[in-house]
Amino acid sequence: MMLLWRRRLAARFLMLVLLALALSQAITFLISWDERGQALHAAAKGEFVSRTSSLALLLDTTPPSLRPDILNVSGTAYTRFWTSDDGPSNPLAWQQEALTELAKPLPGIAGKYAAYMNGQASTAVDAADPSVPPRMVDLSGNGRPFSRPAKFLYMDAAPNGMGLSVRLDDSTWLNAAYAKAMPNAFWTTQSAISLALTALILSAIAIFGAQAIARPLRQLANAAELFGRGETVPRLPESGPDDIRQTAEAFNRMQERLQRFVEDRTRMLAAISHDLRTPLTSLRLRAEFVQDHDLQEKMLKTIEEIQTMTEAALAFAREDAAVEETRTVDLSALVGSLCDDLADLGQNVTVSDGPKVLYRCRPDSLRRAIRNLVENAVRYGEQARVSLVRSADSLDIVVEDAGPGIPPGDMEQVFAPFFRLEQSRNRETGGVGLGLSIARAIARHHGGDIVLDNRSNGLRAVIRLPLIDMAKQLAPAPVPETHPPTGLRSLPV
Repeated sequence: MMLLWRRRLAARFLMLVLLALALSQAITFLISWDERGQALHAAAKGEFVSRTSSLALLLDTTPPSLRPDILNVSGTAYTRFWTSDDGPSNPLAWQQEALTELAKPLPGIAGKYAAYMNGQASTAVDAADPSVPPRMVDLSGNGRPFSRPAKFLYMDAAPNGMGLSVRLDDSTWLNAAYAKAMPNAFWTTQSAISLALTALILSAIAIFGAQAIARPLRQLANAAELFGRGETVPRLPESGPDDIRQTAEAFNRMQERLQRFVEDRTRMLAAISHDLRTPLTSLRLRAEFVQDHDLQEKMLKTIEEIQTMTEAALAFAREDAAVEETRTVDLSALVGSLCDDLADLGQNVTVSDGPKVLYRCRPDSLRRAIRNLVENAVRYGEQARVSLVRSADSLDIVVEDAGPGIPPGDMEQVFAPFFRLEQSRNRETGGVGLGLSIARAIARHHGGDIVLDNRSNGLRAVIRLPLIDMAKQLAPAPVPETHPPTGLRSLPV
């Protein structure tokens, strides 16, 4: 439950709705749980008084010889009727007599019904507490229910017990006793079913509402992830409630501004590169007229270095602004084919065979990043051992060499543009210092990064790419590229 609470908006929304339902039901039960019992008791009392009143009228109009039979057939599972010469002058004595009458079996009834009726009456009598005295109320005259003498007794000793004595026309008294256990539990089957149905309906509504809220948020998260990986993301629909709509509008504006920023920077660097070509050409022409051959050669090398750095900077900026289509490729085959190409150029490269791994990426850019790491490994570490390792949450392209490694203080500095550990600026011993910068930019555009680690026998460089399923939600169906399988091989220098 706590995991769902932390990870799912729909589960959190549903739990809050159910908690609100439980609290509201509990408060309702605490306020009105006794109202049902009071209503049942009032209804039973009204029916009991009405039935006794009707029986009194009937006995007044029938011969005394028929009274025993009428009283017998009038009894029910919870009610007994009998006559006495005197009224209930002593409430406690009358209560004992009423309990005795209730315990008697009903005459003239046989079979299972008789057992049921008598069992109900016996249960009510067994539940009586003789230590609790009854209370008596006079119901006769002055607009009371009876115009004749009548006394109502609350038999507090019995569960929902009551009694009534009415004087008949011949001065005898009709006695009636009622005792029935009326369950008024806090938790009943009806309340459980009602609560379950209410919870089910509210859960369905809550899930529907939470999904409606979470759907645009998931779309926003997916779009942000894809945009962060350098993919072209279509504009989010700017609809729904104000909060959701304003969030989508803000994301769309941010995406447009970032795209304009990259395009403006690329155009600016392209313009600088173009504008530098004229003075560089002029300097090259002027250098041709220098008589000192050594000075001329140094000048031409410096001019060439400036031109190379300018073009590399422009290429680096264009890499940031690349809009290569993202597609699914066999990454193990891509790495193997790259290593084959480098081996054909005479570089010492070893690649380990692995299972087919489909990955959604920009293959040309990723190929360039891997090539930069492999070429650095061969240039500074004499060899490159390449492998593809898949973990629980990432896909690692590992390049290992046998070189001296990188000083710990320069581990982060080597990713800075134009930074070189080798300070001679000789193109034979190193490039212009953009290889790792470009490789890291490509890895980060894919949502990953490059990690460097010194080992006892060389440097270990890892392109760590995330395993993200959400990219499939906004992307078309993948068309995997195929390459010939590669195995573990040693390639000659």
